[in-house]
Amino acid sequence: MTKNIEKLYDVIKKPIITEKSMMATAQGQYTFEVNMNATKVEIAQAVELAFPGRKVKKVRTVYMPSHEKRMGLKFGRTDSSKKAIVTIEGDPIEELTAI
Repeated sequence: MTKNIEKLYDVIKKPIITEKSMMATAQGQYTFEVNMNATKVEIAQAVELAFPGRKVKKVRTVYMPSHEKRMGLKFGRTDSSKKAIVTIEGDPIEELTAI
């Protein structure tokens, strides 16, 4: 049981704070960067564990591929990642709402 809970804490990496994601908080949608191997069920359980008293209504995931970046004459690539747009029922998450 504790192994599963420890795994759920590793699912959510960080919230994604952009203008578009902050406008979606009015509808109860929050955007998180998540582990590449996480499923929608694991993401929902991790959000409910991280923010007690909230019920997840819907989870949508998006794969964000890497792209080239340039810094002067040097070229590189960003890391590919996965983000989840989670719809919450009930009270808003105060830590992630716009100021």
